[in-house]
Amino acid sequence: MSAPSGTFPVIDAANWPYPRHIAHRGAGKLAPENTLAAFRHGASFGYRMFEFDVKLSADGKLVLMHDATLDRTTSGKGRVDALTLGELAALDAGGWHSPAYAGEPVPTLAAIARYTRANGFHVNIEIKPVPGTEWRTGAAVAIDALSLWQGADVPPLLSSFSEEALDAARQVAPGLPRALLLDKLPADWPERLRRLGCVALDANHRELDAAVIARAHAEGFQVLCYTVNDESRAAELLSWGLDGLITDAVDRIEPAG
Repeated sequence: MSAPSGTFPVIDAANWPYPRHIAHRGAGKLAPENTLAAFRHGASFGYRMFEFDVKLSADGKLVLMHDATLDRTTSGKGRVDALTLGELAALDAGGWHSPAYAGEPVPTLAAIARYTRANGFHVNIEIKPVPGTEWRTGAAVAIDALSLWQGADVPPLLSSFSEEALDAARQVAPGLPRALLLDKLPADWPERLRRLGCVALDANHRELDAAVIARAHAEGFQVLCYTVNDESRAAELLSWGLDGLITDAVDRIEPAG
C-alpha cells in the first residue's frame, strides 16, 4: 500500500534543509503546548521549525495532542480517540496553561499545515498514537502529510517512538523523510533506522556525545535530539555537529540564522 510520493526532493545528509533549532510543541512551556498560539509565540523568537504531536480522533481526523488522554491539557476527560473532531473542537486547550490563553482550540493537522506553509516554516510531526492505533495513525499521518504539503519545497519530517507507526508511514509514503525517536540507544540502533528507511536519529540528548553523533553521520544519518533547555548543553551538542536541537527554551536559546 502506498500513496503518491509527490514531488519532494530527496532528503538525506547531502540535502538537509531543516533549521538546527526546533521549537518543542510550538513554544514549549511558554504557551499552551501543541496549539496555534504556541506556534505564534515560538515564531516571535525567530524559530522557523516546530515539533508537535499528532494523533487520531474517533472519526479518523488528525489533531495535535501529546497525551493519550485529554485531562492534562484540555477541559475534556478521557481518551483523545473517544471524541470526534467536532467534540474536540469544543474543548478549551489553553485555559489549563493560563487565563490569557483560555478558549484556545485543539488544532487540526490541516490548520497547522496552513499556518506553517503560509509563513515558510518547517515542521517535525511526531506520530504519537493512542496505544493500539499505531499502524492506523502512522498511515493516516503520512497520507495527510502528502496532501497537506503537496507542492511544498521542503516536506515535513515524520518521527515516532513507535516503529510500527513509522513502518506504516514508510509503506504509505516512502518519499517522506522519517526519524526514529529513542529514549535509550540500543546496540542495534543503526540497523533499526535502516530497516525503517529513516534519514535521522532523534534521541534523548542524554544519550548523545561526540562519538555517537560522529558514528551516526558515518552511518549516513542526521542527528536530532530532545529536549534541551540548558544553553551550555545546547552549545556543546551543536559543537559536536548536531543537526537538530529540540527545545522548550525558545526565549533563551537563540536560533541560528
